[in-house]
Amino acid sequence: MVGNTIYLAAGYPRVVELPGLKVVLSAGPGPVDGDTPIQGREVYFPSRERILLDAMAPPRRDEDFHYPRKISAEELEGRLISICDARGEQAFLELRDRVKAVGALLGTPKTRLEELDRLMGAILGTRPDRKMATSRGAGRAKGYDAPRMDLFHKLVQVLKVEELPRIGEVAETSRATTNFAFLESYFSNFIEGTEFEIDEARAIALEGKINELRPKDSHDIQGVFDQAHDPGWRARGIKDIKAFEEILRERHALMMAARPEVLPGEFKVVRNVAGNTTFVEPRLVVGTLREAGLLLHDVEAGLPRALLAMFIVSEVHPFNDGNGRLARLVMNSELSAAGEARIIIPTLFREQYLDCLRELTRAARTEPYLDAMTIMQRWTAAFAYEDLDATIDLMKRCNGFEKSLAKYQLLWPEDVGDEDVAPGQADASHPLG
Repeated sequence: MVGNTIYLAAGYPRVVELPGLKVVLSAGPGPVDGDTPIQGREVYFPSRERILLDAMAPPRRDEDFHYPRKISAEELEGRLISICDARGEQAFLELRDRVKAVGALLGTPKTRLEELDRLMGAILGTRPDRKMATSRGAGRAKGYDAPRMDLFHKLVQVLKVEELPRIGEVAETSRATTNFAFLESYFSNFIEGTEFEIDEARAIALEGKINELRPKDSHDIQGVFDQAHDPGWRARGIKDIKAFEEILRERHALMMAARPEVLPGEFKVVRNVAGNTTFVEPRLVVGTLREAGLLLHDVEAGLPRALLAMFIVSEVHPFNDGNGRLARLVMNSELSAAGEARIIIPTLFREQYLDCLRELTRAARTEPYLDAMTIMQRWTAAFAYEDLDATIDLMKRCNGFEKSLAKYQLLWPEDVGDEDVAPGQADASHPLG
């Protein structure tokens, strides 16, 4: 049915006008395997295979009636991509085979069967030469996620013109770098649900004391800490865009080495989903990373490139697990490579951080993302990291370790001073004010 018109195949052509409804009958084959009878009557609902074959039919004229194509090439392409994404590539391959079988039963012209077969092959990435009707389809044929690339391009255009702050590195001594790396790892893991008491996490990262009851969680703390601390990784930005995907593989393999079940360093083979967001399909990961990697040097080094790199990794979600932690490590490495302050996302800011990513993903709104991340860089840079006990104490008094936004507000260090602050107390200058 299209609009208020129902199209039916029958033994003869006819158009029936009813109040609010138009029924168009066209001469065509009767029911075949896969067509479903409706309420036991001699009326059948067509199989998906028959619908696709019928949609490929060119406009035709039977006697005095003109039957336009019932679906546009763009709509058909979009429908096929949606089927492939919803059901998976194996089911799509099976559908492709059934189309051929049903086409033979219906006596579908060979040229039409071949055209549909080429279109489905292009969506599967096996016919990159096939001209597509939409940019989304063209991306699929070439192996990348076109809607994601459109989103990355939009962020690039904003980052090119937006004047972002440039805050210099604040952890400059060996001790401060070590302390910062620990806090970065602690909070980054907390965002992903790996929760430890701060003293226990400190012993894991700084003393190598693995929790025997939670060895893998302990290694998650160590995995992020090692890359945030090690000079070889800490400031390793993306200098060679051709090596982007390989750097991600290497970082992930090191970070997740204690979790062989998630296949460290290997790109996902099964799609991953978070809430209502479905990330890039496994087959399109490499192509999308390569296309997106070309954009990294289109923006300035430092915060602009760091925010682009983080969003690319977060949005592609190339691995089975560890994508959020990896994205933040990549971001902070770009910042350190440019001599700028790294970013910590405190526990109390977790929801705002995730919300701004969702806004960018689902509504292409860049402002919440840029606002949130620039605020977090300023907040992170407002602490001194030479004395870890003092830094932890001050972050606690700024409510950084709290979880409830209903009870607490994130405070600036200068607004806390040396006095105790009641829960929720805030100055107008706190980050969310």
